[in-house]
Amino acid sequence: MSTQERVGTKRLVVGAHYGALDFLVQRCTAIIMAVYTLILIFGYVFSSGMSFETWQSLFTFHVGGVPLGQLLATLAFLSLAWHAWIGARDIWMDYAHGAGLRLSLYILTALWLAGSIIYFVKILWSL
Repeated sequence: MSTQERVGTKRLVVGAHYGALDFLVQRCTAIIMAVYTLILIFGYVFSSGMSFETWQSLFTFHVGGVPLGQLLATLAFLSLAWHAWIGARDIWMDYAHGAGLRLSLYILTALWLAGSIIYFVKILWSL
């Protein structure tokens, strides 16, 4: 038995050791997205009619001078991106065999998510 195949209390554990933290992050980001979805649903249900101005006000309302609508939307989108990163990374770790392929998929996923965040910020904060 080689040194990397130790068994028992002194076994060698390999991997990224993400487990518990990623589990908690995925649950927290899911809760943030669920709460934000409820806010949007209540905003839609209690609005008088759905025009462009009403739809825009769901994302741009202010409370005490603070752009709360934009801040909540940004928090929800960043939660979505983080949630997607963890999920995609886990899929690539499990199903992409070969370090080169896995690294390429990581890079493409990170670039896609970064581009999505930049596009989101450009659209939401330029209203």
